[in-house]
Amino acid sequence: MSEKTTCVVVGGGPAGMVLGLLLARAGVEVTVLEKHGDFLRDFRGDTVHPSTLRLLDDLGLWPAFDALPQSRVREFTIDAAPGRPVAVADFARLRLPHRYIAMVPQWDLLNLLAQAAAAEPSFTLRLDHEVTGLLTEAGRVVGVRYESPSGSGELRADLTVGCDGRGSAVRQSAGMAVREYPVSFDALWFRLPRNAVTAGFTLFPRIGRGKAMIVIPREGYLQIALLIKKGSDAALRRRGLAAFHADVLELLPEAGDTVSAVTSLDEVKCLDVKLNRLRRWHTDGLLCIGDAAHAMSPAGGVGINVAVQDGVATARLLADPLRRGAVTERDLARVRRRRIVATALTQALQRQLDARLLGPVLRGEEGATGPPGWLLRIVQRAPWLSVIPAYLVGVGVRPERAPEFARRRAGQR
Repeated sequence: MSEKTTCVVVGGGPAGMVLGLLLARAGVEVTVLEKHGDFLRDFRGDTVHPSTLRLLDDLGLWPAFDALPQSRVREFTIDAAPGRPVAVADFARLRLPHRYIAMVPQWDLLNLLAQAAAAEPSFTLRLDHEVTGLLTEAGRVVGVRYESPSGSGELRADLTVGCDGRGSAVRQSAGMAVREYPVSFDALWFRLPRNAVTAGFTLFPRIGRGKAMIVIPREGYLQIALLIKKGSDAALRRRGLAAFHADVLELLPEAGDTVSAVTSLDEVKCLDVKLNRLRRWHTDGLLCIGDAAHAMSPAGGVGINVAVQDGVATARLLADPLRRGAVTERDLARVRRRRIVATALTQALQRQLDARLLGPVLRGEEGATGPPGWLLRIVQRAPWLSVIPAYLVGVGVRPERAPEFARRRAGQR
């Protein structure tokens, strides 16, 4: 069975759902294909930054988002000494309407975007549709092949957009060249209940020799990333559950008996951290954005927000060509030109953080115990400097605002 749409978006993650919503509000016929039956995946990027919160305002979705269960992080602290936290990123200093990071399960955000998009007559979301290949004619991509519960199918489109993540099937099918950057760590994700001591925690790292941890406060629990040397997951698991508990308590003694909430290492998920970027984001009839174009490290939690900004920029630049039915390679190249500086600079910052801080810590190098003391002393003496990392993390190098055709007042359809 072969069908036709104007734009097929492969992947219902942040980039894909934002792009689908904005194009639909521009009157473009758009179909999003998501291989899973819902958005319920654990340990995905759940940090919604101030730039994305402002976008939700622009789209008229703020009241609905604000009603979602969430915790709010207003600063990023590091212990200069035991019991002496220093705010190295203070989001309250930003000149934005929402000066914090909202910790919201990604599936709640995606469901919100899907509900808003469903109100647009030109939008279609198909769950349980896994793209298995590309349709090509005379060297041009003209759609996709997919598998669904009802069988195999084809969906032809004027434009195919790959938003299907770091392991992009679209990117692989197109044979697009990826440049990989070295990464020194993987992340073990798990959760612990909050107790009386950890109830007041904000977002903060814990660093020891050969180990590092990021503790993320959530509603009713702590989401934790234990950073480990690249490729060491199997060896750590062979040590057993008791050794894992000891590793956690070494960095987070406040957790106390709550570590026993992890009853099996099967509950601990390993993220194979990637940092890469496509040399060219498009070919004739096909564009990749978000993680499909540039996988981000979890450092700073900026990946979801960079992907959202990709979706906004793509909708702004391609809505008119799609409405005219005349999307050219020059149009597609404009998306990369718009986003490449922000992407490259963000990845460069992540690479420096890896090379100068995380790598030496995880290798257990002598004296590698966290940010240099002189840096913390400067921030202590001049707290206003904390707005710089707050801006880089919370807003980004080149933030994108919703185009006029997509803007709505709260409650407006």
